[in-house]
Amino acid sequence: MPTIGSTSATLMQDALNGAIGPVWLVADQQEDGKGRRGRFWHSPPGNLYSSLLLTEPAPSEYVAQLSFVMALALYDAVCAVAAAQSVDGLTIELKWPNDLMINGKKCAGLLLEGGMKGQSRFVVIGMGVNLAFHPDQSNHPASDFASLGLNTSPAHFFAFLSDAVAQRLGQWARGNNFAEIRADWLSHAYKMGEVMRINANAESYEARLEGVDPTGGLIVDHMGRQRIVTAGEIFNL
Repeated sequence: MPTIGSTSATLMQDALNGAIGPVWLVADQQEDGKGRRGRFWHSPPGNLYSSLLLTEPAPSEYVAQLSFVMALALYDAVCAVAAAQSVDGLTIELKWPNDLMINGKKCAGLLLEGGMKGQSRFVVIGMGVNLAFHPDQSNHPASDFASLGLNTSPAHFFAFLSDAVAQRLGQWARGNNFAEIRADWLSHAYKMGEVMRINANAESYEARLEGVDPTGGLIVDHMGRQRIVTAGEIFNL
């Protein structure tokens, strides 16, 4: 689809109208893209703007784990593109809860939104990937694939991404195999073991990242006391 308000908003409405996933929607451009906490996501042509509708993907207590599943799929897709182009020297990491970092800069983000249609639960996962350019001003230092020596088009990268998503969803097994997903995610985790700024639940504090618990919560050490962060953002000091 050339231009759309928002891939995720469109799929959310489609689901409320009775659409059954899995359904992908990809746009060349978004006029009303959204990031975390309702932030506007600048979306002119050149980058990948895609959303995936899943119907009853897992029991409700496991749905938030999709952030880790999709982040790993992004990781897999980037690695595949880099290998195909023989591009070396990239440090590809995943920042809790849902950012793709390359060489310490944000190159992609995820946003999960859920809803109900009758008795059926659905989830829409929005994925924005900086292929050709990146915003000059953002909450996190950003970059794009082209700047890092990865030359790919939205259609080309989406082929790798959609395959990776299917494989990771199969591995996850509707939440029955999150332990393996969690272990894979932790092996690529950004700044794990380091002190970061945590913004969560109207609090802001410095803490050391220690891991991810079996439910997906971020384990941190705050002044010698372990805390679990279930929703929030982390920032470099």
